[in-house]
Amino acid sequence: MVNNRLLALAKEQSNDIRRTLERVGVKVMIGEGRLLDHKTIEVVTEKGTETVEAEALLISVGARPRELETSMPDGERIFTWKQIYNLTEVPEHLIVIGSGVTGAEFASAYNGLGTKVTLVSSRDRVLPGEDADAAVVLEDVFQARGMTVLNRSRAETVKNTGDGVVVTLQDGRVVEGSHCLVAVGAIPNTAGIGLEEAGVALDERGQIKVDGVSRTTAPSVYAAGDCTGVFNLASVAAMQGRIAIAHLMGDGVKPLKLKNVASNIFTSPEIASVGVSEQDIADGRYQGDVIKLSLHTNARAKMMDIKEGFVKIISRKGSGTVIGGVVVGPRASELIFPIAIAVTQKLHVDDLANTFTVYPSLTGSISEAARRLHVHM
Repeated sequence: MVNNRLLALAKEQSNDIRRTLERVGVKVMIGEGRLLDHKTIEVVTEKGTETVEAEALLISVGARPRELETSMPDGERIFTWKQIYNLTEVPEHLIVIGSGVTGAEFASAYNGLGTKVTLVSSRDRVLPGEDADAAVVLEDVFQARGMTVLNRSRAETVKNTGDGVVVTLQDGRVVEGSHCLVAVGAIPNTAGIGLEEAGVALDERGQIKVDGVSRTTAPSVYAAGDCTGVFNLASVAAMQGRIAIAHLMGDGVKPLKLKNVASNIFTSPEIASVGVSEQDIADGRYQGDVIKLSLHTNARAKMMDIKEGFVKIISRKGSGTVIGGVVVGPRASELIFPIAIAVTQKLHVDDLANTFTVYPSLTGSISEAARRLHVHM
């Protein structure tokens, strides 16, 4: 079963990380912690309660799925994005509420497993916060593969009927299915653990306020990961943690720059992006030139029978410096890396264009897109 393998891989990864920590002398305590002050934590474990004092604290308590009172998950027919991994059979008809990254990823995955999927989106399109061209490609693919996408449709209630679910939309329409996934965001696990009493400020959403080097408002207390609400990405959490420790140790450190964060949406096709977006250009936040190159002209894409996807590169107007990019296609998570390097290192489009790529390869489209952004001097 797919879910069993996924959970086993996650457990294996967790165990590997724990063994690495213990090998270098880190004491791992399994339990629930609470801050007594900015240097002291009370930990409740199976063996009892222990108080731990430290020179500095790094808070990384993560986040949990947001629940709706009118659509409470039961783990049987109505699921959060954590509970759905407990499914032991492929749903006949999965209704996904929420068309953000999480909703789109699960909709794509179960559609690929042969499940009938209905995606309920309160916005005009799927992935409303992502590149518009990428979202159009994905929605077209979804519909071509038999998925029903209900845009501008807000779910009012979800009920477990015993042998299925009934989703009632705000406009009175009713959608019936066998199971329902509610993917409507996350809530940081910051309540009731002594943060505010220790001087750690939270925002109105309960997220820990941090600066560019992961410091909170309490002395010697840092925070990283989903509980900060910076970007809910494992790569960002890890980078926040590395920056925090480097700062604590007095090493030279550069503040986290969100425009350098490469992210990927694990749908089919994948959608990866980094840096300035085309919407940023349209809104006047940056002056830039944009080139979008469809993958269907790429020789390797033809060999791989890739029908959908593109490479988009954004350069600063006038100078030709690479400031952003988007890749839609298989393994976009890998293909975004050369563009991410260009953005982070402030490379010129000619630097990308003049770097040899293998022929035939999908990366050839990155080089070609950069070539079309050449600035005539």
